[in-house]
Amino acid sequence: MELRDYLRILRAHWLGILLLTLLGVAAAWGWSSMQPRVYTASTSAIVDAAAGASDAGTRLVGNQLAQSVVKSYIDIGSWRSVAEYVIDDLDLATTPEALVGRIDVTNPLDTVVLRVSADAATPEEARDLAESWVRGMIHEIEQIEGSGTDAAVTVVPGDSARLPTAPSSPNTRLNLMLGALIGLALGIGYAVLRYVLDQRVRDPRDIERETGVSVIGTLPASRELSAERKVLTFTGREESATPVAEATRELRTNLRFVDIDNPPRAIVVTSPIPGDGKSTIAANLAVSIAASGEPVVLIDADLRRPMIASLFGLPEGAGLTDVLTDRAELADVAHTLPMRENLVVVGAGRTPPNPSEVLGSQKMHDLIAGLSKHALVIIDSPPLLPVTDAAVLATNADGAVVVVSAGKTTYDMLHKALGNLGKAHARPLGVVLNKVPRRGADATYYGYQYRGDYTPRTEPTPEPATDAGRKHSRRGAKIGA
Repeated sequence: MELRDYLRILRAHWLGILLLTLLGVAAAWGWSSMQPRVYTASTSAIVDAAAGASDAGTRLVGNQLAQSVVKSYIDIGSWRSVAEYVIDDLDLATTPEALVGRIDVTNPLDTVVLRVSADAATPEEARDLAESWVRGMIHEIEQIEGSGTDAAVTVVPGDSARLPTAPSSPNTRLNLMLGALIGLALGIGYAVLRYVLDQRVRDPRDIERETGVSVIGTLPASRELSAERKVLTFTGREESATPVAEATRELRTNLRFVDIDNPPRAIVVTSPIPGDGKSTIAANLAVSIAASGEPVVLIDADLRRPMIASLFGLPEGAGLTDVLTDRAELADVAHTLPMRENLVVVGAGRTPPNPSEVLGSQKMHDLIAGLSKHALVIIDSPPLLPVTDAAVLATNADGAVVVVSAGKTTYDMLHKALGNLGKAHARPLGVVLNKVPRRGADATYYGYQYRGDYTPRTEPTPEPATDAGRKHSRRGAKIGA
């Protein structure tokens, strides 16, 4: 994975990362609010071994002596006798062991200072405890070293302990920061885990790496392919500059470069499961190729759920099955669309009881071979996983284009679909990634953040009425010749 892949993952799952981060902050705040408040007060004492000395040499020796014994006095700070002194001094209802655990005695480096820090539930109790502990230590040291002028080393109490203004524990700000970091880490882990476990196709590079089949087209999700208008005309200048039209032209161009020496003349368009948009892509691809001036024959070979006739508004009834069963001639069931003299559409016809056998017949093979000599044949076929029709058809054609839906089709489905083609010894020409989102993280990756910068600022060219085009379709006499 590259850096941009991680950035795309973070952008795709930013909401989950944000929620987990906020959850971490909320958990840290809740934990902090349940902890008891602890206040810490500090005071100090100075170890002096040169009291009353007037000359510098004596004071130097006394300072060295103080530094040598101050380390030993730290241990005195944890004695039970000191704790018992403080308990009697402050009249506390606790044990020496518990009291010692609330005291911390330290010696700053290269000093003769004893620093005492005391923890308590209130500021006043912490202040009194620190000061009393210093008095207790001085009492014990005097028992050892002696007191008054005879003592070689004395301990002098320092400044009184200051009343703490804020609790030292819990550290709410630090806990919130740690909670945010933990939540952020969990959020990033969640995003990466979702990416690893997500088996839906999204990335053309992953498709090519997983299957070994090239992605020859990516089409964005668009309202232009809604139920009211599924087929583009590629005539109006405004329509010709839309993302769907440009993506369809790119697919048309890539198909021509699939095999330079032997370009495909008969192409089956299929998908792993229903709902991937194969019929719409087949229809728009045929119209796009015809718009470039090349003769095209679009055949609806989906004998189970035919869609081509309804997409173009053609009369349903006679079609491909009637030609294969010798009930009609091809010229009788072929339709030439208005303003598209080089595009001929053949509907599915009557639904037979055995579609696979009909599509795999010798007559179907001869029909495709004959039509491909004079025109590019686009065949809309059923999905690969539910039935075997598409795999059978692909053996009679030059190959199959497999249409998958971004964020819907899984790699398991795609592998099984390509496996069905392989079992029939059919050739996959490529994969078309359909319904690519135009907004969000995936839109940035696929380049479909269309802003209309290159859209012509002109009025759209008037187009023929759809209903009129549907009513005045003409028979394709050229195909029957």
